[in-house]
Amino acid sequence: MVWDLQEEGLRECLVAAAPYGGPIAILKPKKSPSSQPELYIYTASGVRLASTLWKNCPAVHLGWTASEDLLCIQEDGSVLVYSIFCEFKRCFRMGNEVLQNHVVEAKVFHTEYGTGVAIFTGAHRFILATNVDDLKLRRMPEVPGLQKPPSCWTVLCQDRVTILLLAIGQDLLLLDNTSCSQVTLPGMNPLAGSYLRMAVSFNYRYLALFTDTGYIWMGMSHLKEKLYDFTCNLRTPPKQMVWCTRPRSKQRAVALAWDRLLLVAGNAEKGIEYHLDEDSYLVPELDGVRIFSSSTHEFLHEIPESTQEIFKIASMAPGALLLEAQKAFEKESQKADEYLREIKEQNLLPEAVMKCIEAASYEHDPETQKALLRAASFGKCFVDTFTPESFVETCRDLRVLNAIRDYEIGIPLSYAHCDRYKQLTIEVLIDRLVLRRLYPIAIKISEYLRLSEFQGISRILAHWACYQVQQKSKSDDELASAINQKLGDTPGISYSEIAGRAYECGRTELAIKLLEYEPRSGKQVPLLLKMKRSTLALSKAIESGDTDLVYTVVLHLKNELNRGSFFMTLQNQPVALSLYRQFCKHQELDTLKDLYNQDDDHQELGNFFVRSSYTNNQRIEGRVASLVNAVDEYNKAKNEFAAKLVYYRLLKTKDRIRTAIAANPLGVGVACLQSCRGGHGRPGEAAAHPTPHAEGRGQASLDYSSTTPPTTSSLDKNHKLAEQLYRDFKIPDKRFLVAEDQLSWPKREDWD
Repeated sequence: MVWDLQEEGLRECLVAAAPYGGPIAILKPKKSPSSQPELYIYTASGVRLASTLWKNCPAVHLGWTASEDLLCIQEDGSVLVYSIFCEFKRCFRMGNEVLQNHVVEAKVFHTEYGTGVAIFTGAHRFILATNVDDLKLRRMPEVPGLQKPPSCWTVLCQDRVTILLLAIGQDLLLLDNTSCSQVTLPGMNPLAGSYLRMAVSFNYRYLALFTDTGYIWMGMSHLKEKLYDFTCNLRTPPKQMVWCTRPRSKQRAVALAWDRLLLVAGNAEKGIEYHLDEDSYLVPELDGVRIFSSSTHEFLHEIPESTQEIFKIASMAPGALLLEAQKAFEKESQKADEYLREIKEQNLLPEAVMKCIEAASYEHDPETQKALLRAASFGKCFVDTFTPESFVETCRDLRVLNAIRDYEIGIPLSYAHCDRYKQLTIEVLIDRLVLRRLYPIAIKISEYLRLSEFQGISRILAHWACYQVQQKSKSDDELASAINQKLGDTPGISYSEIAGRAYECGRTELAIKLLEYEPRSGKQVPLLLKMKRSTLALSKAIESGDTDLVYTVVLHLKNELNRGSFFMTLQNQPVALSLYRQFCKHQELDTLKDLYNQDDDHQELGNFFVRSSYTNNQRIEGRVASLVNAVDEYNKAKNEFAAKLVYYRLLKTKDRIRTAIAANPLGVGVACLQSCRGGHGRPGEAAAHPTPHAEGRGQASLDYSSTTPPTTSSLDKNHKLAEQLYRDFKIPDKRFLVAEDQLSWPKREDWD
């Protein structure tokens, strides 16, 4: 360990070490009454990552989340979340009850739902949260007769349900969501005494309990099966008790640590004792226990069977013989052939190769790894059908593991069947390197493992860029240029995400410069709107040619600006103005009229009134008024042709038709008029608009084309009026004759 701990070491400190070879957090107490506690975060090799003064409420417990965020649980029930660089991220509280009664004890645990927090309050109640990222507090049932903190307690997971197991003297109580029940352990010695310590395994499958008589019970966490027990000579409770197991192994053990003694107890009459020179801290892992002190960091685990066979004294196992054969071959000794013949005679050469490969994967010393892999490479040359995939994968993975085990990086992962490296996946390992800002080694590993750019280099460079925008030492122009020069057009890189990070850090101008490198307008515009740069967003949307994007910005501007500013903004963008006019024609006619008024566009206003006379007004008086307005606007626009056309062709015609229909007191021909709507109706087709008798004479000529009025007029003996309309509106001869032939002559029987 290269850290700078003082003489007191880990004593009197709050310590938390993250699993999977993660970082170590140490909260040191006050050095003097006037000083403040200090929080330090180190790598697993003791390299300091960050430190800060602790200015908050006294901390009760420290723990790490699965994503390597530090949880600091305080007496008042608030939980502070820090990054591995002591950067404050957020804070959440465990409820008002905890605030009033304070936190007495706390634990951080990991389940399939995420990282959880369990708290025991001064009111002798338990509060539980199974996932700190989706905080839902559970107030556990009250424990009958509990007047002081339990002697020990832990969190269990049974059938995807999180429960609590606590001990009060010689009684064990199981606390679930609804009840508190007493349990009895199978095979428990009745003279075991009171429970002092509990420990649950890394995978929550096993449970161990230590009593005041030195008796240790080990069994399954569902409390229905006992594995074995052990009795030690020490009666004082250990400082720590953790499980030391390996996946798929039948050997299970518990490690107990006192001041200067480490005891490993398992299925044997005697345990294994290790005398320690310094105060040490135990960190349970999936396949062993990490033990670190002021000067050392060690890994205690079960020796794999393959390693035992090869390195056992005077071993004649196939793997051991193959290793000796390879060494003899390097010395050019004839014994190499003798060893190989002995293995071949037993037909165990493929097994010997696999044993050497497996043993190499468990080793941490590179020289031992190389010796075993050379033996495997030597042996597989004499196997006809040996597939090299396992050998190649082991060499590749060991090279990666050796790189991250270096003390400057400090991530001591191990390699085993279904062990941490395989469980984390390479993507998670890359994420952890990026989290530590070790970008070069992350890129080299990605290139070595031939990861896709989206999984490897692109993702790493994006994280690097997001980190760079937080630095205040460079100007916006320099930083934007450096990021673009580094990233270029790398696939999978989103400049909008980097710009969004810059905006969150308060560097708006840098964010705008970075957006200039974003090729997708759909990514640029939303962020520009978020940054209140609506005008620039509108320009980008227009440049993209995406009308939907333009409409999005225009409607955003409409809600953001007042009416006058909104219209003035659109005046500077003709494309946006044109699209908004199209929108208003279908959705907001009043707004369209205001746009024409503001622009003094009398020509369009005239057209607007003409259209509105046929769409908005249901009475003929309103339509005539709209047409009068249209004539006025056309005159203002100095469009005499349009003004005269509307006046003579429409207003005069409507007046003549209204007069002709009013002269027919019976409203004759109205039904026929409706049956020929638009000049294309079929005889006998039902009308879409009813004709009330009271208003039929005044409304009869509404909503019909120029073909219908002549027909109606002819039905009412107004042949001259029909012919006049026929000439004024230049109705084609064929259409005029067909309309009269279909409606007038057969129905009126007028053959003259």
